[in-house]
Amino acid sequence: MNISTLTEPARAEPAVPTLDPAELAALLVRAPDGSLPPIATIKPLLQRFHEAQKAAFFGGLPARAIVAARATALDQLVGAVWRMFGLDRTPHALLAVGGYGRGELHPYSDVDISILTAGDASAADRQDCEGFVRHLWDIGLEVGNTVRSVAESAEAARGDITVMTALLEARVLCGPPALFDTVRAAIAPAVMWNSEEFFTAKFDEQDHRHARYNDAFQQLEPNLKESPGGLRDIQVIAWVANRHFDSQGLGNLVGHGFLSTAEFAALERGREHLWQIRCALHFLAGRREDRLLFDHQKRVAELFGYTDAAHNRAVEQFMKDFYRTVRELSRLNEILLGLFQEAILQKDRAVRTSPLSRRFQVRGNFIEAVNENVFKRTPPALLEIFLLMQKNPSIKGVRASTIRLIREHLYLIDEKFRKDIRARSLFMEIIREPRRVGHELQRMHRYGVLSAYLPAFGRIEGLMQFDLFHVYTVDEHLLFVVLQMRRFSYPITNEDQSYLLRQAIERIPKLELLYLAGLFHDIAKGRGGDHSDGGAEDAAEFCKLHGLSQYDTNLVAWLVKHHLLMSNVSQRQDINDPAVIQDFAAVVGDQIHLDYLFLLTIADIRGTNPRLWTSWKQSLLSELYLLTLRRLRGSGQTAGDRAQRVEDTRAEARQHLDPNRFPEHAVALLWGTLGEEYFLRHRPAEIAWHTETILGADEDDLPLVAVRNFEQRGGTSIFIYTHNVDLLFAISTAALDRLRLDVQDARIITSEADYTLDTYNVLDAETRSPVEDPMRIQEICTRLRSAIRAAEIPAARQGPAQRKLQHFRFPASVEFSDDSAHGRTVMEVIATDRPGFLSVVGRAMRDSGVRLHDARIATIGERAEDYFYITDLHDQPVTDEATRARLQQSIVSELDA
Repeated sequence: MNISTLTEPARAEPAVPTLDPAELAALLVRAPDGSLPPIATIKPLLQRFHEAQKAAFFGGLPARAIVAARATALDQLVGAVWRMFGLDRTPHALLAVGGYGRGELHPYSDVDISILTAGDASAADRQDCEGFVRHLWDIGLEVGNTVRSVAESAEAARGDITVMTALLEARVLCGPPALFDTVRAAIAPAVMWNSEEFFTAKFDEQDHRHARYNDAFQQLEPNLKESPGGLRDIQVIAWVANRHFDSQGLGNLVGHGFLSTAEFAALERGREHLWQIRCALHFLAGRREDRLLFDHQKRVAELFGYTDAAHNRAVEQFMKDFYRTVRELSRLNEILLGLFQEAILQKDRAVRTSPLSRRFQVRGNFIEAVNENVFKRTPPALLEIFLLMQKNPSIKGVRASTIRLIREHLYLIDEKFRKDIRARSLFMEIIREPRRVGHELQRMHRYGVLSAYLPAFGRIEGLMQFDLFHVYTVDEHLLFVVLQMRRFSYPITNEDQSYLLRQAIERIPKLELLYLAGLFHDIAKGRGGDHSDGGAEDAAEFCKLHGLSQYDTNLVAWLVKHHLLMSNVSQRQDINDPAVIQDFAAVVGDQIHLDYLFLLTIADIRGTNPRLWTSWKQSLLSELYLLTLRRLRGSGQTAGDRAQRVEDTRAEARQHLDPNRFPEHAVALLWGTLGEEYFLRHRPAEIAWHTETILGADEDDLPLVAVRNFEQRGGTSIFIYTHNVDLLFAISTAALDRLRLDVQDARIITSEADYTLDTYNVLDAETRSPVEDPMRIQEICTRLRSAIRAAEIPAARQGPAQRKLQHFRFPASVEFSDDSAHGRTVMEVIATDRPGFLSVVGRAMRDSGVRLHDARIATIGERAEDYFYITDLHDQPVTDEATRARLQQSIVSELDA
């Protein structure tokens, strides 16, 4: 069962819970002495009603019945309290406003009321009004209230659109209806906020609200009311149209010809879908909760009967239905508000029209179909309109009436349509068009055309991955990737215009092949198996159907199949190892494939998560690109050049050193203790920096901590030089974690003189950028030195991020493999990220008699995937099974605790 079946249950619905008016009347009576009845007499009644509603909802009663029943029950309760305070004997009126005014009251929603006074209320009346509101609070209601006269209400409405909106959907609970009629007359469109003014204000209000949520409805933790496509978007449609037609509710808008029957049904379905979720959130949280937080997503999915499938978890299926619902509501909001503006507000205005083609024209900078039969007569026009917008960038958008036509004719995009040479040619023209390809693909998606034309794309629409790494649904991610690719040609930020990016984008022969790879690289997710293989098959089939050459088809399919390769090699392997470059170059084959893969990899990372792309990742990919390019051109080093590499590195490092300050003999003495591995794993500039730091200090200065930013490294390098002591890695990484620094890379060297030279490349955990503030750098040096001297592992920091992380915990795993080329063992640790993660691993290595030489640190959302290159204490691979088992058990038990 899923949420849609819950809204229309097959079994008999439970009875609708109600409050007994007679019981209310008996309880809410003043004592003979005029005292109020004890609060304890009414609270149990309300609690029983609430529990009955909860049981009925969990038993299958739809949310629409719950919200209506709650509003009715509160009408009775509030009315009884009003009468108990004698306010029914005054000329004043009590109004229900907001959701309560619409008769839609969710389990823990505020009870919004407004007391409308007839002129200036007497002091006694005001005292009774205050007592009335206070009593509602005392019996457990969350009350929002105002007390205003007719004149005050009109004045407040004139100055505040929210007050105006509240009065539009208010209804009289108690008191003379004529008093509220006076207010309605005072706020009529002829007096204030005419249809156009009201529309403009609500439209601007919606724009600002959407901006607070980054104009994206597909968020990891959406707000059911306020996010784009949420309940507020439905209300905006009703508000602006009902203000114009002087009516109430969505249903009346069909009779006015503003909504079609199908659109009304879609709005009703969407609203009930969101109501179901909102009711569930309120009942599960035990409070007003409109945010679909990770805390609740799994529980709500389970409540609605979603179950884990072979390739999609229950929560992912639930969120997919949710995202599809809010996408549809967002589309309807765009269309209907646009139609209101065009067909009602601008109906009699003279707007210039100019022909664009036989099927389309431009009216007031917006494109529209020349008549209602355009798409029926020429179905490929469903694609042509987007191509025309690309070719005419002065066009601001699509007329709402034409958007409605597009959606009404989506059924024409069938198998016959997809095989039509006209449609295939138009789609490829859109992909090849040098302007606005990313924006128009997004527009095609928004109107439902892209999913109809590419059924594989339709299958991943709304598909989310329940983690903190993928912040967009798969369909949105694919389009963001194409948008990132487009920015390579038209850069917006400094990152868009790096030298290597510019060179690569200018060299590739066909941009459309890059865009197609971006569009297909994740399209097979959610099906099971390797999505790279499935996507490559889909891409190849598409390319053949659209007339691409065999070479181009193979290239696109290859890119999709290997879209993760460059990222994995750069972040998980030692790219300074010629053997790694040699193997990678063998897979890539030539510069064309390298250029395309480089661009696809960068766009993929940047289009996955705004926090994922860092200067460190940029430096790794750039370095891998350059090393591979040299190898492909035959000038790179091979795996057998080890001795020559060491000699070349030493020679270049000497050029960075001032011979007057650092004599040759002193440098040679130090370097003679470091061994070949040190020179193979550090750059000449780094070696010179280390040398200057060590030779410029005395033994009494230990431990040495130095910090420096190397532009080409994309992070902040922290160098530690001290005696080789136990737990140094654990102490250092724990201290760095407390300093809010994320370790990206660690290189650990022990000299023949038993000194350790540790180099960490870090980024600021908040900004995801190198540390440049001198005060912050000084703090890093001071606190690291103090921690090392104390010889104790600092306590793990506690942070607010733990709320999210706790919903994504999974068992830790530790796997071992051999790095025979370097005589080391590779330990892969995959676990839920947490503060102090690396110090846990460091302590376990110390306790197991294992030495760390190198580390590759990768945190992907909540998932840490780290690689440690280790040996035993004799610098031999860790082959002893007992040692491996001890190390594994120690790490897993600590990280899973």
